[in-house]
Amino acid sequence: MERSQKQALVEALHQDLSDTVCVVVTHQTGLSVAEATRLRRQVRDAGARFRVTKNRLARRALQGTAFEALAPLFTGPTAIAFSHDPVAAAKAAVEFANRNDKLTIVGGGLAGRSLDAAAVRALATLPSLDELRGKIIGLIQAPATKLAGLLQAPAGQLARVLAAHADQAGGSDADPADGSADPAGGGADPA
Repeated sequence: MERSQKQALVEALHQDLSDTVCVVVTHQTGLSVAEATRLRRQVRDAGARFRVTKNRLARRALQGTAFEALAPLFTGPTAIAFSHDPVAAAKAAVEFANRNDKLTIVGGGLAGRSLDAAAVRALATLPSLDELRGKIIGLIQAPATKLAGLLQAPAGQLARVLAAHADQAGGSDADPADGSADPAGGGADPA
């Protein structure tokens, strides 16, 4: 790889790491192409990115970012998962590592704080930002739905009472066209 290519790679990785909230550092040994493709797809579907890195270039890219303290983790066959969502990268990487022993979680960082492997695994158990938003919207909508139901209940009850009264009044009167019943209750016209 030429020096200009390395510089461009470092700048691109530096930009990615500067814009991210969560970084997960992994060691991947012996992953087949199919497994690596499956891992990349799973990470991408979770809203994160996965990149195999050259350790020296990754350490240079980390300089000046909130994740500079992660530099010692970049030894051996290293790859990183990163995302804007605080949980997405950790969740995807840990989920894949639980099913495949060839991927090992080494550590990571969240908003500039270093995390060990256990903390990354704990982070992966939290709900994602989208899941939390959905729960909050559900909590907000539930009282509104209940309130709408309570407000509609008296009107519905009134409508049912009026309908029952109309049915009752309509069922007891005979047809006025045949003259058998007088709706006013009198027999003859009093005038």
